[in-house]
Amino acid sequence: MELRHLRYFRTVAEELHFGRAAERLHIAQPPLSQQIRQLEDELGFRLLVRTTRTVELTPAGKAYLERAVAILDAVDHAGAHAKRIAEGTQGRLAIGCVGSATYSLLPRLVRALREELPDVDVSVRGEMLAPAQIAALLAGDIDLALLRPPITAPEVTVTPVRRDRLLIALPDSHARAEQPAVALADLNDDDFISHAGQGRSVMHTQLAALCAAAGFVPQIRHEVQETSTLVTLVAAGLGVAVVPAPTAALGVAGVCYRPLTPEPEPVDLAAARLVRADAPLVDRALRVLHDVADDGSSLPT
Repeated sequence: MELRHLRYFRTVAEELHFGRAAERLHIAQPPLSQQIRQLEDELGFRLLVRTTRTVELTPAGKAYLERAVAILDAVDHAGAHAKRIAEGTQGRLAIGCVGSATYSLLPRLVRALREELPDVDVSVRGEMLAPAQIAALLAGDIDLALLRPPITAPEVTVTPVRRDRLLIALPDSHARAEQPAVALADLNDDDFISHAGQGRSVMHTQLAALCAAAGFVPQIRHEVQETSTLVTLVAAGLGVAVVPAPTAALGVAGVCYRPLTPEPEPVDLAAARLVRADAPLVDRALRVLHDVADDGSSLPT
């Protein structure tokens, strides 16, 4: 028995006429009749009662038709579902994201994905440092990572997304909060709030390099994992922080953001994924990501 036998039987049962059924199936009537007889012979009972003028289903034929239709519909549904997966228009997509992009880029990305790919179940994990995102990619816990290079894992490929300006986050009460721009060297006596060190955060390394160029070693009072915690500590007056410009999207009261002078090089935001040829959903998500990403060049107020 093959699926074509079921399809032939279903068509004959729907038409109750071999001529019309053969026309729908684009085959000749004699081969169609032969296929139905083969099906009946294999089953060991009659599905149809044929006369010179009519074709009717037997009680067994009616019962068999019900199951045959369910089988054929399931096969068709499976094929359509698999095609959508192959085309990247259906499935599950888990996205990891660094803190500053969690509050700026990620909401726009999720909205765009919902509009472009409504049958995709999108989940997000914000406030993830780059090493944690790479580990999650390799473990299969996320499919796409939004992070800050450099990334050295050979199993991962990285695509640039945008460049973000670096700003200084100050408590509103800070003596330099009224200045239009702030020289990093003028903050050498301030306490700093930083993301986690020991290679866990690109921004920690960036802070150390910028302060070294300004002629001092930063006094890091607190190291944190989450950007939201970092900004909250700045608002509490516990220190200042060098942050990517999109961090201001958090909108925490008590914090102001100012350009640094001289203005440092922007930091990169990149999308990382596993190196594999067949990931159409990730391919589509990357196209949507690049459509919604901006260069982060505007100064938040």
